[in-house]
Amino acid sequence: MPAFTYRLSSRTGPITVADYRRLARRALPDMVWAYVDEGAEDLQTLDANRRAFSRYRLKAKVLTGNAPKDLSTTVAQEAVSLPLLFAPTGLVGLSHWTGERGAAQAAERAGTVSIVSTASSYSLEEVAEGTKRDHFFQLYPWSEPDGSGTRDLTLGLIQRAQSAGYKGLFVTADVAVRGNREAERKRGMGLPPVITPARVLNAARKPRWSVNLLRYQRISLRNLVPSTGAKAAVSSMGTQFRMMRPELDWDDFAGIRENWTGPLYVKGVLDADDAERAVDLGATGVVVSNHGGRQLDGAVAALDALPAIVDRVGHRAEVLLEGGIRRGSDVVKALCLGARAVCIGRPYLYGMAAAGPAGAEHVVNILRDEITRTMTLMGVASISDLGTSWLLPADTTIPRQGRSGRSEGRPSAAGPQAG
Repeated sequence: MPAFTYRLSSRTGPITVADYRRLARRALPDMVWAYVDEGAEDLQTLDANRRAFSRYRLKAKVLTGNAPKDLSTTVAQEAVSLPLLFAPTGLVGLSHWTGERGAAQAAERAGTVSIVSTASSYSLEEVAEGTKRDHFFQLYPWSEPDGSGTRDLTLGLIQRAQSAGYKGLFVTADVAVRGNREAERKRGMGLPPVITPARVLNAARKPRWSVNLLRYQRISLRNLVPSTGAKAAVSSMGTQFRMMRPELDWDDFAGIRENWTGPLYVKGVLDADDAERAVDLGATGVVVSNHGGRQLDGAVAALDALPAIVDRVGHRAEVLLEGGIRRGSDVVKALCLGARAVCIGRPYLYGMAAAGPAGAEHVVNILRDEITRTMTLMGVASISDLGTSWLLPADTTIPRQGRSGRSEGRPSAAGPQAG
């Protein structure tokens, strides 16, 4: 694999995740953009993930002498320099030819780790061989293509991940069937993909993307097929759809727990009862997520589901949040509500599409700076000091203080309310 370098100008380059989103939109063909940025049906859940953060306000205390010096934490016994991981995203090679390997390299340069998807455009072995530290692996507990069951395929993926040195396993539980992603289908990203002259012309207007697609052809699910290219892509995607399992249940998860020796997480949890059952069955933690609004449209926002799950299992397990993170202040709010760390998907894909691995690394550093700035302005010295006491509902009215120091008027709410 050839070396790759990208230069970003601090004077004229992007300074926010939103800036990277605009650059990514210009870099990608319409078909691929729909896959990266859109969600299911009417996008209710996708939009709800963002709106949920606006329902909280941050408290600020002055003259505290506090400046955060360390944002580090651990997830699955792995140290990270800030409470942020790369979420598993399929076919990263569509956004940039370096794919999951380039993304994982960017993550480790930024001091964190990547959760590599089963549906990756680089095999889990290729990612492991091209990185310096041990990352995590996301498992879809699929059935065999002929519907004969999950044991051989699932055990095979588990064994491959263990042999390659992956330290944590994240089992995605919210994709019993593929979500109804209408925007993707309308732009030709169905099965099989629908290529028209207009779509070919649209892709040709993105010459850098088109040249790299033709040169590297990282568009197939390499954990399922040994080859690259369009034919392999169509074949592997068809195989993936046939292997989805609506009948997946907790017994299947218990079997995975028996065969994986390291930290284990259930990803896609929105219900406190489910979180508790996962932990009872041996899960190290859960990822509170609605799959970025790409599965069940109308599902609860991830941030709104977080407090109840933290209350139920936060004292026994690690609780991570995925969905809607676009600012460092979003990360801070999630930590205040009890998340140990957050996972980002679209933000690092924007960086990959705009500037390759250097863009993904820069996205992390933008969020790092925003987290640090937010906490400094709040007067918080450490992420361990964050909690619900630093939050207020957005509609809170702060009581007016009389000369006696007693509150006058309507008292403020006692604490933040979820959703």
